[in-house]
Amino acid sequence: MQTLHFSSSEQAEQFRQLQARLRDSWLEIDQFDRSDYDILVVPSLSLDQRELTKIQGVHYYEERLLFSLIRLRNPRARLVYVSSQPLHPSIVDYYLHLLPGIPFSHARERLLLLSPYDASDKPLTQKILERPRLIERMRQAIRPQKSYMICFNSTALERDLSVQLDIPLFAVDPDLLYWGTKGGSRQIFAECDVPHPDGSGTVWNGQDLAVASADLWERQPSLKRMVVKLNEGFSGEGNALLDLKPLQSINPQSHTERAAILHQRFENLSFQAKNENWTNFSNRIPEIGAIVEAFVEGEQKRSPSVQGRIAPSGEVEIVSTHDQILGGPDGQVFLGCTFPADEAYRLQLQEIGLRIGKNLAAKGALERFAVDFLAIPEGDRWDLQAIEINLRKGGTTHPLMTLQFLTNGRYDLSTGLFYSQQGRPKYYMASDNLQKERYRGLLPDDLMDIMAHHQLHFDRCTETGTVFHLMGCLSEFGKLGLTCIGNSPQQAEDIYNQVVNALDQETQAAVQQAADSSSPGIPISWRKQG
Repeated sequence: MQTLHFSSSEQAEQFRQLQARLRDSWLEIDQFDRSDYDILVVPSLSLDQRELTKIQGVHYYEERLLFSLIRLRNPRARLVYVSSQPLHPSIVDYYLHLLPGIPFSHARERLLLLSPYDASDKPLTQKILERPRLIERMRQAIRPQKSYMICFNSTALERDLSVQLDIPLFAVDPDLLYWGTKGGSRQIFAECDVPHPDGSGTVWNGQDLAVASADLWERQPSLKRMVVKLNEGFSGEGNALLDLKPLQSINPQSHTERAAILHQRFENLSFQAKNENWTNFSNRIPEIGAIVEAFVEGEQKRSPSVQGRIAPSGEVEIVSTHDQILGGPDGQVFLGCTFPADEAYRLQLQEIGLRIGKNLAAKGALERFAVDFLAIPEGDRWDLQAIEINLRKGGTTHPLMTLQFLTNGRYDLSTGLFYSQQGRPKYYMASDNLQKERYRGLLPDDLMDIMAHHQLHFDRCTETGTVFHLMGCLSEFGKLGLTCIGNSPQQAEDIYNQVVNALDQETQAAVQQAADSSSPGIPISWRKQG
């Protein structure tokens, strides 16, 4: 067993050579049904751990990439899945039984599950790198010239593991991650002439943030609210709202006085994350930076997004659009999504997404990207304002990939719709945040029993029903993820509501023992709220 050590320059050069290997085999990699490849899945959330701890049950989010097991429908593919803690056997069996046309035993023989048995708050990739023997087991399980690695998000940790294993990482080079930050996103929007809210570049301390806020306020004296954002955030948890209405009667005599007033007002920020405060928030600014933006007002505003993929060849492909479902104190926390986005603006989203994708490709970016927007009605049209770019797999990635692998369908750019092999348009409603206190204690096996009894599981014949994720999170936190697939938007929403009603009905006894005090996930009547 040998642990390899590289200088930073040597590692960067070897990583570039590994990425170049992807360009030569891209067509094979893209055709999973015919490829003979080993796929290493490392679903590490290599993000700021202090921000991640604000999300309840976040250590179970490694399960979100379990949709990758559906790639085993290719009888020639082999897959290695690594998780911090061993996965519940019922959860693994659940995904393998979804495979169309492949015997369970055949798929199971081509799947290797590995774990460092480490429940600490460190990123999974770091845990792997700290265990040379585990790396050696991974090295022995894959063929270097016939394999590649996928991850949730790419950092120097994933690059290091890629080099250690001598296999390509199908993800963005960590040196380009700036373009996925809040400040980097705003720079690309400006370069692409994409409308986005007025705001600042990246600042690195509270005083400069106050100065940038004062500049914004002077440009827009009638502004009611501002959004202060940490440069790196997850699901909106790094955002805070600054209410300017209590300051409207104040008439600062100078820019310096205005900045001082705002700096003092930061103590009254409204944070999206629970138990957050200005002291903790401001301590993060020198480490990762922050921006300030004008808050886009509007009672009927929506939050759509567009997703794309950049091939190693540089080709940009738009793969989906969604309407995001947001919650939290000020409606900035990601709860779920519906596919596709509203037809009133989905084609416009595609056009802007393609423009941004080409800009990212020219900078050398690779694989998944997503762009979030705010949509505000203006008469008979919608005004789209770009908010941020994500250079990672996000909350809209696994529902779409699940739909694609289950139906073997295709996304049509001319309509912005997804069609099954039978030519039927498919729709879904998905969430990572169906959470109720009464669901605590339910095991994955219990969930399967409930869904089978109510006939809400995914039906291969109709290609409708529900596919679950985050099942490991259910017993401890009463939290569950799900993708409800239908042949119309209404059917997808109806299936979601049926799942909620079935779980509520089956857990009715728990209500008598404890108050239901947690988030109910997506409101059942969310569409009617505009």
